[in-house]
Amino acid sequence: MPPVLRSQKGMVLLASLVFLMVLGFLGLSAMESAGQQEKMAGAIRAANQSFQGAEAAMHVGETWLQAHWSGMAECTSPSRCAPPVEARSQRSPGLDPQSGINWVQTQDGLYGIQFLGLSIPLSQSEKDGSVYLYRITGIGLRGLSRTVLESVYARHQAVQDGEAGPVRQRFRRVMWRQIQ
Repeated sequence: MPPVLRSQKGMVLLASLVFLMVLGFLGLSAMESAGQQEKMAGAIRAANQSFQGAEAAMHVGETWLQAHWSGMAECTSPSRCAPPVEARSQRSPGLDPQSGINWVQTQDGLYGIQFLGLSIPLSQSEKDGSVYLYRITGIGLRGLSRTVLESVYARHQAVQDGEAGPVRQRFRRVMWRQIQ
C-alpha cells in the first residue's frame, strides 16, 4: 500500500459521515418546510370554503326574502337595527334575544335577516313608490375558519295607477361587505 493511503486511517469515512449528516439535516429541514406549507394551504382552503359557505348562505337568505318579505317584522329599536354583533360568534340556528334575528341553518352556514324599514328612494327610477331595506347576514363555517358577509337589499314597491292586480315588487342588492 502506498504511504499516503496508510496515513489516512479512516479520514474518508469521517468525511462521508459528516456529509451524510449535512444531507440528513437538509432533508429534515425540507420536510419541516413542506409540513408548514401543507398547514398554510389547509388554512387557505378552509378560509376559501368558509367564504363560499357565507356567500351561499347569504344567497339562500336573499332568495327566501324575495318569497317571504311580507312576513318580516320591522326592527323596532336601534339595537335591533344595528349589524348583529353575534355574527362573530353564532354557530347554531335559533333566535337571538338581543338582536331579534332568527338564524337559519343552511348546508354551509347560517343566515339572518333584518327588516330595516322604509328608506328614501335610491335612484330616480324609484321615486314613484316606496323603498324598503333589509340586511341579510351570511355566516360560513369551515373548520376553525369563519367568514361573515352582509348585504343590504332594497325592495322597491311601485305605486299602482288605479290598476287592479298585484303590486309590482323589485329587489336589488345595494350594498355588500365582508365583516370577518
